[in-house]
Amino acid sequence: MLVFASLFAGVASAGPYGWGVDGGVTLEQRFPPPEGFTRVSAEQGSFGAWLRGLPLAPEGTPVLLHSGAEKARQDVHAAVIDLDVGTKDLQQCADAVMRLRAEWLYGTGKAKAVSFNDTGKGAPMPFSRWAKGERPKAKGNALVWSATAKPDESRASFRAYLDTVFMWAGTSSLEKQLVKRPLDAIAPGDVFIKGGFPGHAVIVLDVAKRGDEARLLLGQSYMPAQNLHVLKQADGDPWFSAPTADAKYETPEWTFPPGSLRTW
Repeated sequence: MLVFASLFAGVASAGPYGWGVDGGVTLEQRFPPPEGFTRVSAEQGSFGAWLRGLPLAPEGTPVLLHSGAEKARQDVHAAVIDLDVGTKDLQQCADAVMRLRAEWLYGTGKAKAVSFNDTGKGAPMPFSRWAKGERPKAKGNALVWSATAKPDESRASFRAYLDTVFMWAGTSSLEKQLVKRPLDAIAPGDVFIKGGFPGHAVIVLDVAKRGDEARLLLGQSYMPAQNLHVLKQADGDPWFSAPTADAKYETPEWTFPPGSLRTW
């Protein structure tokens, strides 16, 4: 079984990709746009630009579960994002989407904006409260916060916060937190999501266009928790056609109903 050093890295240095990676090929470098297409513009420092710089594991790396075992299906990914998945069954589909958003905010000095809603009451779970030493505890179907730890804004504390978010949030809460996006405005960082138990979420990692025609790079985690990976089609092409209005959207392991596109 192939495992490389940084895949399950722990505490890391600060920076936009500060979870413990050491260079390597980026998403943008490995996946040039299809012939005749051009990547859409992404403002420097934006979430979309950050996604293009995501570091990738070496070519041929399998998707691993949180246990370290290989995922049963190894035929749906074109690449593995060099991002730890943790050792528990927590970082599943919507969790991986939230992880990327949170890592961008944390790594670019916007940690105070990191906040996700819980599934029970839809109440916010901000990192700012966690960093002050507050911790959430279930009371009925609500979460009650109390100061039970020392203030800590470190990466180790941030990573522990994310695992707690993954326990209390999911596709149902994230779908409600995000806002609808029209297909003709699709952009890197948008999310196809179907809330439910189970539900699923796939993030748009990049967009390339030729006139009004769009092609998408898509990323997902899945159940059980597994490495975030770039999806590919049956013919091996990682660039998916964008969906058309009022049509279902087929991805390798999930079909999304019309109107599933959301943004932050």
